[in-house]
Amino acid sequence: MSITDTEFHQLADAMFQAIDNAIEVAIDNQDADIDIDASGNVLQLTFEDTSKIVINKQEPLHQIWVATKFGGYHFSFVEDKWIDQRNGGEFMAFVVDSILKQGNIQLAL
Repeated sequence: MSITDTEFHQLADAMFQAIDNAIEVAIDNQDADIDIDASGNVLQLTFEDTSKIVINKQEPLHQIWVATKFGGYHFSFVEDKWIDQRNGGEFMAFVVDSILKQGNIQLAL
């Protein structure tokens, strides 16, 4: 399914907001140590050990790119889901798993 630039930004912004909201809940409920920096097309999460997860919008490609300490991943919008191009994993499940592995923080998304 092809999406417009406007749709791309609406979908990506909604995901960024959902991640931000879930992290705020984790901070309150789990006393999680994670810093969130949202700036333009980038959402950067910094953990207690100073490692980072960087999520950014790649508008020309209509993709979401994620960099973790385990590697880089590219997600495309396919059949109403953001799917990793290499392994077929879904974006939100991937983010929850990555935050758990990298920061030992459980998110409810």
